[in-house]
Amino acid sequence: MFGARCLLLAFRRCSSAPCPKHKQAARLRVCEALEAQEVAGDIKVQGWVRSVRSQKQILFLHINDGSSLESLQVVADPTLKHSDLTFGSAVEVQGKLVKSLHRMQNVELKAENIRVVGPCDTLTFPFKPRERQPLEYSRQFPHLRCRTNTLSSLLRVRSEATAAIHSFFKDNGYVHVHTPIITSNDCEGAGELFHVRTSDKVQEPGENSHFFNVPAFLTVSGQLHLEVMAGAFTQVFTFGPTFRAENSQSRRHLAEFYMVEAEMSFTESLQDIIQIMEDLFKTVTSIVLSKCPQDVELFHKYISPAQKDRLEQMLKNKFITIPYTEAVDILKRAPQTFTFQPKWGYDLQTEHEKYLVKHCGEVPVFVVNYPYDLKPFYMRDNEDGPQHTVAAVDLLVPGIGELCGGSLREERLHFLQSRLERLGLADAYQWYLDLRQFGSAPHGGFGMGFERYLQCILGVDNIKDVIPFPRFPHSCLL
Repeated sequence: MFGARCLLLAFRRCSSAPCPKHKQAARLRVCEALEAQEVAGDIKVQGWVRSVRSQKQILFLHINDGSSLESLQVVADPTLKHSDLTFGSAVEVQGKLVKSLHRMQNVELKAENIRVVGPCDTLTFPFKPRERQPLEYSRQFPHLRCRTNTLSSLLRVRSEATAAIHSFFKDNGYVHVHTPIITSNDCEGAGELFHVRTSDKVQEPGENSHFFNVPAFLTVSGQLHLEVMAGAFTQVFTFGPTFRAENSQSRRHLAEFYMVEAEMSFTESLQDIIQIMEDLFKTVTSIVLSKCPQDVELFHKYISPAQKDRLEQMLKNKFITIPYTEAVDILKRAPQTFTFQPKWGYDLQTEHEKYLVKHCGEVPVFVVNYPYDLKPFYMRDNEDGPQHTVAAVDLLVPGIGELCGGSLREERLHFLQSRLERLGLADAYQWYLDLRQFGSAPHGGFGMGFERYLQCILGVDNIKDVIPFPRFPHSCLL
């Protein structure tokens, strides 16, 4: 009896114990599979088919999941092929990673199972295998163009550059701040603002029409908010979207773009700001080149063949600094005719900026000390007599023109108050004057257009080709 009871308890324990589970295949990204140094059994790769080639004895696929410019070669028995396995289809391939006989890659995936997760209609799909479409063509399909080699490379470069910018500031002791996107400030003073209003409310007679009781706009810059933070932190930066309602469809302008902006307290020299701008450019670019060599090479080979040499020049040479007055003199002596005649007291146009860089040997140029009346109220007065200037700086780079703009900020209360009163802005910016009354310190900062930076390192001519989603009037999606 006792023995029978023990057998019954043992049976119950066995029947209640969990059954051993089938070992699942390890999932690898394409870039991880390509970097593998050893063969591996039972792995799984998910992605999209870039090419299909079926022979009598063997089936070849190339799979890409966006993690690498290079695709992973898959070899399989032809019986695994079926009608949905076409270019562009989403697939899951399971098998063994084996040494490749192909000299261009170390490993390949020997498939044991191929599952089509999502078929692709190749007849209507706008991109075809082994066809290199111009950027103008791909811009017509903003919802699909990220599947092309060119745009997927751009997005990987953009991702690495974003991480490198954050890393640069973190390594140098900066605090990251999220500045407001909706604000009442027009930092640049140009009036090119998107007005923010509610869309679902009918205004009653006499009712305040503003959601925040004051006019609100999409930000053109986070600078003024960074200056607030620079009263508590010696070094701060922000990296976020900014908006300009400049009605231009040119190759240089965007309505929405990203800005890298930094502010440093206890800074009394414009040279300090210039050095940080140069260090940021060179450090981030070096990281991108080391992290995305194939992606950058694609642009330098097919989009802008001369850009590789230009970039090497920019990285190995010290940037040049010239005063605005000298820059105007150089332009006046130029052997070429400009559309806009260079004149002291006027803004430098893109054609002027590109000429100055060319004149200086295709090395980036810092232009400093701009006319007082040309720049916003917050820039520090140089008090330099007849040629009244402010401590401002613009960084000009080959092929682009202006990339960064910065200045020392006017920290002296009486100078700032006098200028705001002349501009009729003293009441609106009373809070800004307060910053100069409570523990004010000399400070300065700069901003860099992120999309222009990408244009600069990749050699892309149209700024709309370095953003994830170009906007078209006919597109209800975008």
